[in-house]
Amino acid sequence: MSEIIETDAGAARVTWHTAKKARLVLAVSHGAGGGIDARDLQALAAVLPGHGVSMALVEQPWRVAGKKVAPAPKTLDVGWRGIWQAVAKPGLPVISGGRSAGARVACRTATELGAAAVLALSFPLHPPGKPEKSRAEELLGAGVPTLVVQGGNDPFGKPAEFPEGDFELVEVAYGDHGFAVPKRAEIGQDEALEIITGRVVEWTRTLG
Repeated sequence: MSEIIETDAGAARVTWHTAKKARLVLAVSHGAGGGIDARDLQALAAVLPGHGVSMALVEQPWRVAGKKVAPAPKTLDVGWRGIWQAVAKPGLPVISGGRSAGARVACRTATELGAAAVLALSFPLHPPGKPEKSRAEELLGAGVPTLVVQGGNDPFGKPAEFPEGDFELVEVAYGDHGFAVPKRAEIGQDEALEIITGRVVEWTRTLG
């Protein structure tokens, strides 16, 4: 089921994958160059409802409008704030999530919106090749239980580059920023996605 939500940044779209006996909602948005068809988002949407977690896949207004490039971070935050009432409507604790730019949005707004936790998929710790331009402050400032799932070969920040902090980090070996693994890798693509879904399922059990 999909619904259009009017926000101050334009119309957003929320696509629901609901659990029969939900105890949590995971609201998750896409990155700055892709949509909710990302392999990790689709894998989670297929698995989480079977474990009591309803999933709301959120398309930011720029994506719904057919634009190819995301706007400034502040505008992304406006869109995210605008959909929050809709994802909180079931009356359950809401995990604020996202991949890449969406993960940054989730971290920046978690405390303000009253999120129960943050799921950061492929958190872009820095632009590729520019580790000095760190965004660690956003991650460390989330203020709620946070799980980071990061590809072992992510050019936006490999797991070893992350600072110590109040968050959990799961590495998907060989994975790039989209969790794609090369054919020569010791794990296959399906196994990589199972690492993501399995760990997220375990983590959600600790939240409620």
